[in-house]
Amino acid sequence: MRLHGKVALLTGAAAAIKGELMGFGGAAAHLFAREGAKVVLTDIRDELGERAAAALCAEGHDARYLRLDVTSERNWAEVVDAVMAAHGRLDILFNNAGVGFPGKVEDITVEIWEHELGVHAKGVFLGTRTAIPAMRKGGGGSIINTSSVMGIVGSPTSPAYSAAKGAITIFTKSAALQYAKENIRINSVHPGYADTPLTDKRFSDPAVRQALIDRTPMGRLGTAEDIANGVLFLASDESSWVTGSELVIDGGMTAQ
Repeated sequence: MRLHGKVALLTGAAAAIKGELMGFGGAAAHLFAREGAKVVLTDIRDELGERAAAALCAEGHDARYLRLDVTSERNWAEVVDAVMAAHGRLDILFNNAGVGFPGKVEDITVEIWEHELGVHAKGVFLGTRTAIPAMRKGGGGSIINTSSVMGIVGSPTSPAYSAAKGAITIFTKSAALQYAKENIRINSVHPGYADTPLTDKRFSDPAVRQALIDRTPMGRLGTAEDIANGVLFLASDESSWVTGSELVIDGGMTAQ
């Protein structure tokens, strides 16, 4: 019960159905609930999110689903207000919503660029900004932002994605410095190549998959659970002296 009594809000968390391919948010929701947290799943995929929350409730957990467009300032305020009305506190925020549009720089439209930066960088900014006053009321909290290994090193396939994830990396450090004395910890997690609903189509190509495995020293792609285990550590009090840090979970890829 590492999160006993805590309230957790997770974005991009609709893919949380056991027996189906989960995203990082869905896998983290299951770990959080198992460890005693009350979980609020958010996403824009309403049918899937409602099913996921119902399945968690059927297992005896305290879970609910709320629609959240992470690029909407108003929607963020509505969701955090709903969490505070229902639970009176917010202890954990997992900023995880993401999109991906691979392409060469010359082929990236302004719309794609703005969408990547909007969902990732703007979404993390809005979530962090909206959660801080709620966490302050409870005496602190933990915010975990999903960056990527591509927020540390360049991507040969996804420059807009890398730019957005890089923004998250440095924003996380800056925000962590501002709120450390208020016991609001802010860290980023950096997944390597992992199987999720977002990567499933591209990684199912045998040639692409083998190339990614070849780039990973541990010889396999990651799972959503691999990443969620790290997120759980950052969410728990076990990481009470960790803030402004980058937790890289990539099978050794960036060590090369």
